[in-house]
Amino acid sequence: MTQSAARTHVSSWGYACFLTVNATSIWGGVFPFLPLEFQTAEVTLTFFLAQALAFGGAFVASMFGSYYVPGGARRMLVSLSALLVFGGSACLIGAMYATVATLVLVAGGGVLLGVGCAGMFMLWQRYFASLPAERGNLRLIAGTAIAPFIYFALYLVPIALTAFLIPLVFVPLCGLCIALSVREMRVDQPMFEDVPRQHPRVYRQAVSDYWRSALCVGSLALASGVIRGIALLHEEIAAVVNSASMLGSFVSAAVLLVLWYRMSFRFGLTSVFRVVYPVIITGFLLLPFLGPIYLNLFAGFTYMVFSLVQMLMMMQCAQVSRDRGINPVFIYGFFGGVAYIMQSVGFLLGWVSDFVSVDGREWLFIVAMASSYVLGLTLLAATGTLFKSIASKGTVTADPIEFLPLGISQASGRAARRAIAGADGPTQDADPSSRKGASSKKRRNRPSASEDAGAIRDRTSKQCLQLQERYGLSMRETEVTELIARGNSMATIAERLVISENTVRTHAKHIYTKLDIHKRQELLDMLHELDG
Repeated sequence: MTQSAARTHVSSWGYACFLTVNATSIWGGVFPFLPLEFQTAEVTLTFFLAQALAFGGAFVASMFGSYYVPGGARRMLVSLSALLVFGGSACLIGAMYATVATLVLVAGGGVLLGVGCAGMFMLWQRYFASLPAERGNLRLIAGTAIAPFIYFALYLVPIALTAFLIPLVFVPLCGLCIALSVREMRVDQPMFEDVPRQHPRVYRQAVSDYWRSALCVGSLALASGVIRGIALLHEEIAAVVNSASMLGSFVSAAVLLVLWYRMSFRFGLTSVFRVVYPVIITGFLLLPFLGPIYLNLFAGFTYMVFSLVQMLMMMQCAQVSRDRGINPVFIYGFFGGVAYIMQSVGFLLGWVSDFVSVDGREWLFIVAMASSYVLGLTLLAATGTLFKSIASKGTVTADPIEFLPLGISQASGRAARRAIAGADGPTQDADPSSRKGASSKKRRNRPSASEDAGAIRDRTSKQCLQLQERYGLSMRETEVTELIARGNSMATIAERLVISENTVRTHAKHIYTKLDIHKRQELLDMLHELDG
């Protein structure tokens, strides 16, 4: 177990507090902690419409803002986002007492909470993206696993107190934790220093490569939005949705951690969508025919899936920022904008299901058909059946999320290098590399940053894959390693991978650190030693 995994970092606790605040406001969890007589259909619809539009709109605005005004994205303020969330919670509390202005306060609270929570998500995304992949993903997963315990503990507190506890305790605590965490951010990385308008092709390429992944997330968000809209008018389903969302966060985080400690693996958001697609679409098709018990089970499953995808979306965006040197607010704003706007559409579709009938038929039939239709089109688009790939020159495709072996450090890298040279004999060579030697063959068919990366074409590509296994190089680092070994300049590599030269230099620096070398010739010597 690595030192970072041995103790829970303050960022994990802070992110857990934020997820609790988010679950008790954005997803409607705050309403179980407010008087039932206050929760009229008019109040709930006003709040969720205002919140949904503000939340999705904030992501879209952040995407364009980070592109055209990158300095603003670098100066995102923790205090401002925390104040917006605090103000939104205060408006909801005030709406219970100021009956004359209830709807105005509820709408204002929805807007403030929507923008504030989106801003907090952006801040946490920037922080996790700034860390090395292992550390960032580990802290993100740990925070996701802790959040359900905090959320369910709120049910032990009297309802009259909980509504005040969230803005007065959890929001300031979350702001404090993220303020402490961002102090360790390295702002000299290409993702933060980059001026997007100087590299428009890089950003266009990222959108081109990841729109399918974003659409997959958006379709699952639409499914959860439909269930959320239906749940608004059925109190028993609302309780299941809130609980299932947090339970899903814990289960998905726990499973990921267990798998990560046992093996290294890669998968993409489109792969997750293809796996859950048959279950989700079958659930919608059965929705009009089965009773409330089934609806509860389906609602719970849908929100569990969306909780998993929401966590994976942050990991995917962080990896894109690291690999391509893209502003993390831009790529996360792109994913979030697609996902949460589609969720808002799904929410409206689900909400009207109780009020409208067509030719004597319940609107639930139309809801099921419309949701299934969108999911089906998304599957076709995600698999490339509906649209042809538009990757520039065929060189770049969507990278999967990587979970490399935990605990591979520079020290273990030196040990592996001695093993290559035969300094430690067969005992050392039997450590990480020989146990995984057979897996290099499996990696040939895994998706990669280049259409031909990961395939063994000649001795150099085979040697680079061996370095990847022994030293824990990421797919992008392996790709850059091979291009360096083949004598390409930094400018040529940047052109080939559609990234900036600063990003290439950063990758080269990380590669040399992992391999404990300092120049290209030493890399060539290491590759030559692999044949010895």
